[in-house]
Amino acid sequence: MTGLLTLAFCVMAFAFLAFSMDRHQQNVFGRELRAGQSRGFRIAGWCGLVLALRFIVGNQGWALGLVAYSGCTSLAAGLVFGGLIVHERFSAT
Repeated sequence: MTGLLTLAFCVMAFAFLAFSMDRHQQNVFGRELRAGQSRGFRIAGWCGLVLALRFIVGNQGWALGLVAYSGCTSLAAGLVFGGLIVHERFSAT
C-alpha cells in the first residue's frame, strides 16, 4: 500500500512538473500559462516529490525507502512521459 501511495504522489508531482514547462502547456492546454501559474505547478511538483520521499522513508527507513523511492520516481516519470506522448499523438489527429 505504501508503494502505491508513493507512486501516486510521484506521478502527480511529475505531471505538475511537466505542466510547468511551456511545451507541455501548449500541448495540453493549447496555450502557455502565466508565469505565476507555471511557478505554482513547479512548486507543487517539487513539494509532491518531497512528500513522497518523506512518506516512503518514514514507513520503510532510509535504506529501503531510498531504493523504493528511486524505483517509484523512475516508473512515475516514465508513465507521465508516456502519457504526454499518447496525448500529443491522439490530439494531433
